[in-house]
Amino acid sequence: MRLRALFASLALVLSSLLVVTATSAPAQADECYSWGRTLSEGASGSDVAELQVRVAGWAGYGVNMAIDGQFGPQTRAAVASFQSAYGLAADGVAGPATFSTIYALQDADCTPVHFSWAEVDGGCGQGGYSGGSVSAATVRTNLLRAMWRAEALRHRMGDQPLRVTSGFRSKACDQSVGGSGSGQHTYGTAIDLVPAGGGSPSFCTIASNARHAGFGGIFGPGYPGHDDHTHVDTRTSRAWSAPSCGI
Repeated sequence: MRLRALFASLALVLSSLLVVTATSAPAQADECYSWGRTLSEGASGSDVAELQVRVAGWAGYGVNMAIDGQFGPQTRAAVASFQSAYGLAADGVAGPATFSTIYALQDADCTPVHFSWAEVDGGCGQGGYSGGSVSAATVRTNLLRAMWRAEALRHRMGDQPLRVTSGFRSKACDQSVGGSGSGQHTYGTAIDLVPAGGGSPSFCTIASNARHAGFGGIFGPGYPGHDDHTHVDTRTSRAWSAPSCGI
């Protein structure tokens, strides 16, 4: 009888522990994306690519990190910088604390909390993501990557609010506003940024900090037609020009 009572007590304790463990699991990402394993250098897969999208803006000065699903030294450095920027232990290993921080930074539609699809959809009053240089699905993939780098840029500048004035443009829209009809905006890789209020940060501050946020293209004050905004894009090559800002 005593043994049965002891086993019953142990079963109750184990049951309680299981409940506590289940309820204290890391916060999940709701409708967006949840990571199911700790990621470190040497890992590969779609979950690594999802992580890369969110930390690419922390890879370093002039580094436009590839989203290739391979957790190499560059990804480790980006994760460590992200961790440091958000007050976490900067070990370059993405585990529960890192993922919880990312979950807090993203909305259910996977956009970062300070940017939205409404800001970046088709210009010229067209809306949507069709009529560009790539498919609508690819446009959305590219825009999401640009928004996450903009989130990193924003945090780097002390969380000063930014606003997107132009995101995706169809070929026809791009031509109608003086573009080539085949520029970065038609791929969804580009966004134009301005301060959201009070004139701060300046366009030059945005351009200067964008060099550290994973953008291959940066055009700002002093570049023709860019004195009233800073253009950033995720092209793989580097093209920076903001002469009035010393860039």
